[in-house]
Amino acid sequence: MTIYRALVPVKTLSMAKSRLADYMPVREREMLVLDMLHHVLTVLRESALLAQIAVVSPDRRVLEQAQAWGVEAFVEEQHGHNPALHAAALRMLANETDALLTISADLPLLHVNDLSGLVAQSASYPVVLAAARDGTGTNALLLRPPLALPYLFGPHSLQRYIEAARQQGLGSTLYHSTGLALDIDTSDDLHLLRIYKQEMELDLV
Repeated sequence: MTIYRALVPVKTLSMAKSRLADYMPVREREMLVLDMLHHVLTVLRESALLAQIAVVSPDRRVLEQAQAWGVEAFVEEQHGHNPALHAAALRMLANETDALLTISADLPLLHVNDLSGLVAQSASYPVVLAAARDGTGTNALLLRPPLALPYLFGPHSLQRYIEAARQQGLGSTLYHSTGLALDIDTSDDLHLLRIYKQEMELDLV
């Protein structure tokens, strides 16, 4: 049986979603971040596919809330997003791990089926990527074995991951879904989220 673990990075709350500063006061942005994190963690737990789920963050409030929601909390041990992720991943790999999922915390439409799809693809591809809506960012990275590639999050990370996999001779694939594509960074993202939620409510009528 393949052992999957998941890592969810979260920035400092006071600095989160700065591109929404013209539309939302800092307190509302902090609540938005926590609400989306709660949703992502709930979906990860409900999937029953993961042996371990951990949040990594420099923010004490985030870590305390993550623990209250029933997942592990890792304080960032390195400066910089990618070094901090690498250090957290090494902590997880202290236990037997076949595959490691690193997933964004701001995916309000994430569904259990999205995780099942990623895992299904990982049976055939050691590198499974989920692109952000803009087509350049990466919202999920599933590596089998873990750390088969270094963390390359940042501008144009999707293409950088694809190229890194090619250079190392690792097969890679893209998994497409609305739940994994729609991360919330701008007012346009919020508008699109409202549209999707309205459509979902209509489907339930």
